[in-house]
Amino acid sequence: MGILIGLEHVGHEWPGKRVLEDQTIGINEGERIGIVGRNGDGKSTLLEIVGHVLTPDAGTVTWRRNIAVGYLGQADALADADPVRRAIFGDVPDYTWASDARIRAILDELVGDLDLDGLVGELSGGQRRRVDLARVLCHTWDVICMDEPTNHLDLAAIEWLADHLRRRWPAGEGALLVVTHDRWFLDEVCEHMWEVHDRRIEPFEGGYSAYVQQRVERERQAAVIEERRQNTLRKELNWLAHGAKARTSKPRFRVEAARALIANDPPLRNPLELRRLAVSRLGKQVIEMSEVSFAYPGGPRVIDDVSWLIGPGDRYGILGANGAGKSTLLALMTGALAPTSGTVKIGASVRFGFMSQHLDALGEKDGWRVLELLGRYKRSYLVGGKMQSPTQLIERLGFEQRELQNFIKDLSGGQRRRLALLCVILEEPNVLVLDEPGNDLDTDMLAVMEDLLDSWPGTLLVVSHDRYLMERVTDDQFALIDGHVRHVPGGVDEYLRLLGEKDAGTAAPAAAGTPADGPREEGSSRPAASGLSNQERRELKKRFDAVSRRLEKTAAEPDRLRAEMASVDASDYAALMEAQAALDACLAEREALEDEWLELSERLGIE
Repeated sequence: MGILIGLEHVGHEWPGKRVLEDQTIGINEGERIGIVGRNGDGKSTLLEIVGHVLTPDAGTVTWRRNIAVGYLGQADALADADPVRRAIFGDVPDYTWASDARIRAILDELVGDLDLDGLVGELSGGQRRRVDLARVLCHTWDVICMDEPTNHLDLAAIEWLADHLRRRWPAGEGALLVVTHDRWFLDEVCEHMWEVHDRRIEPFEGGYSAYVQQRVERERQAAVIEERRQNTLRKELNWLAHGAKARTSKPRFRVEAARALIANDPPLRNPLELRRLAVSRLGKQVIEMSEVSFAYPGGPRVIDDVSWLIGPGDRYGILGANGAGKSTLLALMTGALAPTSGTVKIGASVRFGFMSQHLDALGEKDGWRVLELLGRYKRSYLVGGKMQSPTQLIERLGFEQRELQNFIKDLSGGQRRRLALLCVILEEPNVLVLDEPGNDLDTDMLAVMEDLLDSWPGTLLVVSHDRYLMERVTDDQFALIDGHVRHVPGGVDEYLRLLGEKDAGTAAPAAAGTPADGPREEGSSRPAASGLSNQERRELKKRFDAVSRRLEKTAAEPDRLRAEMASVDASDYAALMEAQAALDACLAEREALEDEWLELSERLGIE
């Protein structure tokens, strides 16, 4: 396995912040590396240095002779006046790429809906992103560097991209470096992880899940070492302070040892924790949609005959392709839009907390300072048994004290999203509606948000293309397909299967025989040793995880219901019957879940 790119003693500093210092690391053939870290810690800088887009302040970056490196940045460098085909292929003649089945498959997936003769300047932001992604994927590279490649892609396109990158090079060839906050994508594609933090690059083996496990273990070991160091430090300082009074000086080597211990004290990272705030009481009725349809003037129906009941404590995720109408559905559910036909009933006690995809509420306050905005809210909130001010809470979400004086218009995308989420929660709603809440957040901050949402006691509605976030914080998922809402018990995998069946139905004549371009390897599903295809196994595993979570969530419910029944007045026959019925329903549900868990574990071969 040869080295493709080497970094030696690399350092770089931006105005006011050094992000890398004296780092040496290499990229070998066959490596698929995911780069993670907090926003602003230097992930994109590192990728630009590796790709020769940026020259570091110190150190050298060496490419092996004659290798080709492709680079996808967060912002494209496409020329507005170029046709789409020129933006992708440059001056390469059409017959050269049109005869390549692999390239045609990439074009069909990413830009199949675009006119190749249309101008780049007439495209939307999402369309430009897909053109730039096609530009990188359609060429031959030894190394590909990608910065947030899943931005503007829906779930189906993200899965296709992950599959393409897994199969792009034979084993042991090529190399991939990717910066992304999509943890599912990291797990699917990457076999190594680099964490950029505190001016360092720290490597980990395995994908994102393995990285998290190793990071926790390293931090545990570091905590043990630090505890020993602190004990030694306390002894040294105690000796320095309480030694023999008659002596005019301590032995020099003991003083120096104590100073060394103090000097090595590591800086504390920003705490990443925000616990549940108290919410308003939520009644029995939350949202009831009855035969709801909606169409914009002069256009087709976006929402078609939807009937849906949302109850207190429901945690629903809404899936759908870009442009399917998810944001429109949220606007109808919250009363921001009136349906063309049908009715939407919202409970009298409902208090919505809505965070839009584009952070519309913050856009109106660009000229405000962060501290001014937080001053609009109550002076203190009860969090974790302690009273906390809004400024203390925002600091716990990664803001530094000096950043509170910044204008909102000067905040980064991740800072704006964290501020918007906190403002929504400070309103003390009982129904949270979040449209793409994970955009612009790094993996650590996503974990903070998920921890917050995981303990949210009210009703939760989430739209997101981040399947890791979706499956973590919601109990059930619903798909918006062709204007209809459909429950997908199998979650994202089942939704993608439905889309595949829909596409196959559209292309039914071609499915009857072998495609004209020959057998297609990408996206194939080979039977596993158990007799299940990979797709079937993923669906079963998703359902197994959902059932396990539900069993864990309801483990204490029977005891709670029994305690409630014991407190009912024995002479109140109706109340006793109602309590008994609730207990019986709970026990029946758990019995059904246990049977399903056993069946799924047997089919998956889980012991």
